[in-house]
This record gives sequence, structure tokens and C-alpha cells, in this order.
Amino acid sequence: MPGDWTTEAPVKDRRVRRSRAALMRAAVELVSERDSTGVPVSEIAEAADVSRQVLYQQFGDRDTLLLEAALDLVRRELLGDLDGLASATDEHGSFLALGRHFAAHRRFYRALLTGASAYALNKALTGLFLPLNREHLGHALGGHLDAAGIDDLATFLTGGAGAFVNTWVVDGPDPLDPEEFADRLMRMRTVVTAMITKEAGR
Repeated sequence: MPGDWTTEAPVKDRRVRRSRAALMRAAVELVSERDSTGVPVSEIAEAADVSRQVLYQQFGDRDTLLLEAALDLVRRELLGDLDGLASATDEHGSFLALGRHFAAHRRFYRALLTGASAYALNKALTGLFLPLNREHLGHALGGHLDAAGIDDLATFLTGGAGAFVNTWVVDGPDPLDPEEFADRLMRMRTVVTAMITKEAGR
């Protein structure tokens, strides 16, 4: 998997950064291989070539490690692409990038979304994607909705998109089709946007 497996946390000690990166990489790989979050802490630590004590010092417990690994994966592999696409106002491209990311890491995300980390992961992902949706809707509907309306709509759409992604990742056909995913999300966004602009124009 590409990337340096660092997080956004300002960790100064290189050894700490390396051990955190190794633990997150090992967690993603082992959970993906087994399609389950039930990987023993000792196996994750061994795969990362660190002690269990280091894992507990860095993350506290396995669930926190898995959540941090998922968020790190999204930040490194997806958010940069989405920022670039958003600046080009390429909604379909953004949805396609989203679909490709979750399809590429389906086994890992499916394990988290059907395990004890599901609520925490959904909440954390909402926190990452809500500002992007708020900004996009502000550009697209600024003349039709006030700031409070845009914030409400961004929250509503982010939650709906999250539920859509969850269902697709957990129950979708194998293999997942990112193109179809992007087309379906685009259709929903177009319908909602059209309804709002029509209502605002009355």
C-alpha cells in the first residue's frame, strides 16, 4: 500500500512516528486479510515488529488503533484527491475517487463497519467529510440558502452519503463498481440540488 503511514498528529520523535506507522500498517493488512477486527493485539504488534506495550502506549487499545488506522488511510489516500477535485468542481470525479478508495480497501472497512468500531468510525468520517460538503454546497447554493440552511443540508447529505457508503461496502456485490457508485451518488445530488433551487425560486 502506498504512503508513509504517518498521521496528522504532531509526533516529534521519529521512533514514535515509525512505530505508529508500522502498527497502523499492520492493523490494516491483518484486518483486511481476515476480513475481521478480531485480530489479537499480540499479532498486530508482532507484524509491526514492536512490543504489545508499545501498541498500548501509542494507542491505548486495539479499537483505537483500528480507528486511527482508518482515518490515516482516508487522510493519506483520499482527502488530498478530493481537495484537488473539489477545486476543479468535478463532483463526479470526487464521487469516483471516493468509490475507488472504499472499493480498494473494502475488506478493511467492511470489518470495521460491522464491528465494535462502527459508530466511532462513522462519527469520525462525518467529521472529515462534513466541511468538504459544506464548502461545496456554499459555492453551489449560496444564493439559494443562508448559512444555517447550508449547514443543515451539508449535515443531512453527509449522513445520507455515509449510510449509502456503508451499505455499498458491507452489502454491495463483489467486486464493487466505483463507476456505478459515483453515478448513483451523482444522481441523488442532482435531484436534491434541483429540488432546493426550484423551491428557493418560488
